[in-house]
Amino acid sequence: MTADLRELIRRWSASKDLAPIGAEAMIGADRRAQALGIPGARLMEHAGAAVAAAVRAVAADQERLGKGPILVLCGPGNNGGDGLVAARRLGHLGLAVVAVLVATEARPTTTDAARNWDRLAGERTVTRIHAAVPRDVAILGQGVEKASVVVDALLGSGVHGAIREPIRSAVELIGRARESMVPVVAVDTPSAVDLTSGELSDPVARADLTVTFHRPKTGLLTKRGAALAGRVLVAPIGIPPEADRG
Repeated sequence: MTADLRELIRRWSASKDLAPIGAEAMIGADRRAQALGIPGARLMEHAGAAVAAAVRAVAADQERLGKGPILVLCGPGNNGGDGLVAARRLGHLGLAVVAVLVATEARPTTTDAARNWDRLAGERTVTRIHAAVPRDVAILGQGVEKASVVVDALLGSGVHGAIREPIRSAVELIGRARESMVPVVAVDTPSAVDLTSGELSDPVARADLTVTFHRPKTGLLTKRGAALAGRVLVAPIGIPPEADRG
């Protein structure tokens, strides 16, 4: 968890050299891994731990570590669940974290993500916030330039066209943070660049660094996807070779 960016790049280099896959192939590998007995909660834990390591490394690299809270913007699904794990892991390092559930729902909509939302309740350095409407996001955005890092864990792949509120406002907030020179780390893909085609949502987030999982993604290798993803790290999350037919 305290590795610098250079060490993470070295540690995860084998995953980056694998053949790229799209969103459907990744979903299939994830499901086959679970069928082989690897719980989805464990895969989420590994993904969130990887994100936390990258966020800490980015903050340290830019001399922002501990100089402001880490703002983790989480959607209601498993992409958000990865962000919630990252928030907990960063809190365990003694860092100030604000974990925001950006959703009309009061709780994450998947079992594993909801469990990780609940686990944050007892974390001393993590503040949980529910942003259900655009006004909540606007209030949250006041002083966003004081954040040390913003984590985009709003949306994964499969979103096309216009993004609905309140996530739309959160994506726009990410843009304002970046304009204020706050580094942005995306979970799996910037919200919402399609991991297969590179097709963009409206609006779309731009990251300085993206942590994607298991294998490189074709959508992040397209011209549009690469321009929005920034530097891409490919983190292994424990999916065994026999689960991967891509």
